[in-house]
Amino acid sequence: MKITHQNVEHTYGTYARFYDLVFGAVLEGGRRRMCDAVRALAPASLLEVGVGTGLTLAQYPEATAVTGIDLSRGMLRHAQRRAAEMPTRRIALHCMDAEQLAFADAAFDCVTLPYVLSVTPDPARLTAELRRVCRPGGDIFVLNHFSGGNAVWAPLERLVSGLAARIGFRSDFPFDPYMRHADWTVVSVSKVNLLGLTTLVHLKNQAAA
Repeated sequence: MKITHQNVEHTYGTYARFYDLVFGAVLEGGRRRMCDAVRALAPASLLEVGVGTGLTLAQYPEATAVTGIDLSRGMLRHAQRRAAEMPTRRIALHCMDAEQLAFADAAFDCVTLPYVLSVTPDPARLTAELRRVCRPGGDIFVLNHFSGGNAVWAPLERLVSGLAARIGFRSDFPFDPYMRHADWTVVSVSKVNLLGLTTLVHLKNQAAA
């Protein structure tokens, strides 16, 4: 089953009511590691692509201007409630297609992408947009499940691939085609979450040679 924007919007609109309960604690370790890395850098501006229900918002540096986007209005309603509880923070939330970002080139010091790359219809187009809106020398963090790098999960990836597509994500998703690119440098790769289910990748955008 092909993943489409309509499929993603419908799926996560349905998940919105119980996303935190089902996926909150299970995937929190990866979010925490990503936000720890962002806090160490203390960027002036940050874009989170796929902000969802806003589970990361309180974990970013207080001085950082945070922009969050999501395709699902249902998920964003939860994020907006979380943002309203932090009135001193600079947080802007928008309903937007991550493959067609309405931001200028080099608009952000840092871009984060938690649990989105394998659920977007065109991952290559999305990564091109990440590079475009992140300033040269800026930092990009990708948090995602990549296939083939974990002997524990490999048999399950093949087993559930059909079901995964039906509910809106790819279980069989390779690392190199999307993470190895001439326009950025891989700074670090870390396994996070239960039994290394997820990988946290730190990328430096258009780093100087």
